[in-house]
Amino acid sequence: MIDIDLANDVVKKALSTGGAFADLLCQRRSVTQVRFEDGKVDDVSTGLDVGAGIRVVRGDLAAYSHTDFLDEEHLMLAAKTAADALAHAPEGTPLEVVASTRRAGGPVCEAGEAWHQIPDVVRHLQACDEAARALGGEIKQVTVTHAASIDESFLVNSQGEVRSDSCRRTRLIVQVVAARDGVMQVALEAPGALVGPELYERYDPAEVATVAARRALTMLDARPSPTGKMAVVVNSGTGGVLLHEACGHGLEVDHVHKGASIFAGKVGQRVANPVVSASDDPSVPGLWGSYDFDDEGTPSGKTVLIEDGTLTGYLYGRHEAMKDRRESTGNGRRQSFRFLPIPRMSNTYIEPGGSKHDEIIAQTKSGLYAAKMGGGQVDPVTGDYVFSVSEGYLIEGGKITSPVRGAVLIGNGARTLEAIDAVGDDLSHDEGTCGKDGQGVPVTTGGPTFRIAELTVGGTEV
Repeated sequence: MIDIDLANDVVKKALSTGGAFADLLCQRRSVTQVRFEDGKVDDVSTGLDVGAGIRVVRGDLAAYSHTDFLDEEHLMLAAKTAADALAHAPEGTPLEVVASTRRAGGPVCEAGEAWHQIPDVVRHLQACDEAARALGGEIKQVTVTHAASIDESFLVNSQGEVRSDSCRRTRLIVQVVAARDGVMQVALEAPGALVGPELYERYDPAEVATVAARRALTMLDARPSPTGKMAVVVNSGTGGVLLHEACGHGLEVDHVHKGASIFAGKVGQRVANPVVSASDDPSVPGLWGSYDFDDEGTPSGKTVLIEDGTLTGYLYGRHEAMKDRRESTGNGRRQSFRFLPIPRMSNTYIEPGGSKHDEIIAQTKSGLYAAKMGGGQVDPVTGDYVFSVSEGYLIEGGKITSPVRGAVLIGNGARTLEAIDAVGDDLSHDEGTCGKDGQGVPVTTGGPTFRIAELTVGGTEV
């Protein structure tokens, strides 16, 4: 995007007031979004965002400046602005820049077409609408969104590292509303991947919409959820959001440094039942949260967080790793060139265990089966959480029986890890966008079927 000599000059300018480390990220992002609602195309939008961000690190402090222009004048001005911000800052903690020993294992973004033809997209979205409405008149609204992006980046830092990368992401978001006799239920399916138009070969749009519509209709017939303490079996894939929200943010090392994590100082200690292992791995080809290099240029790779119940480490970005005199785990991420990189999860999941899904259900005398999780809230300091269940069923006599609605899981992340007593072998994933410090980045959550021996369930049964 810019000449390498100019990039190096910008980095040198950023270091001119005594910074210990500096990097420059240039980025070009093109986006396309098509929205289909009420049987017709409701909106088509495209956009192009280009610019650069310059960071300077000195001790515990980091200064950041960005520009929407990639010419020499604006880049040098942004570098000077960042450098001047730290001109009179104290030295702080001496930093040691530890070079990464990781090497990229190959492109995680699958090769293929970059651009979507709008008529083809509309055809796929219409297929979603028709498939959902074909299930009956109780389907009142179908909203389908196609969201695609192409990201190109070029990074240079004061360590002499030069990275260039390009990736495509596509997501299909189907929301279905069903209603009957004053009762309304909403269901969502939103598959995504690090691919272009090939997403519609991997996921049949009509099948995606049918899954969402059937869930909404099933929940119309559901009885109110019971309340109290009970066993909870969480379906493959959807339970990963519990790990992500209730535990994962506490494993991002900036929370640890701030004393805002329940996992601070616990590396090497048991934090979960020995049947639980968990990892973060942005190097898995094609997954929604994957990347070849993080937004600081560190090659991606797998980081084991919990092994057989024992905490093995945290997720690091470059600056946080300097403070601890260790290597970054490749989790320095940012929403765009306008944001400072911070430690973030990517593809975070519970590792497969040795049990079968049907065995876990059969060995559960009674409880709740969470087939699909909804949204929730978490306090990262305490780990206390509240999560809704968008599709739930009773477990009675070792069998999944009646659907229930209004179920809410109430617990604590650390205690939940201890209470997981069975883990299946059927790992799968869900896609989403994670928000932190005002930044949203694509992430994948995942896990096999697992059972929480006892958890508080809030419901609407009277």
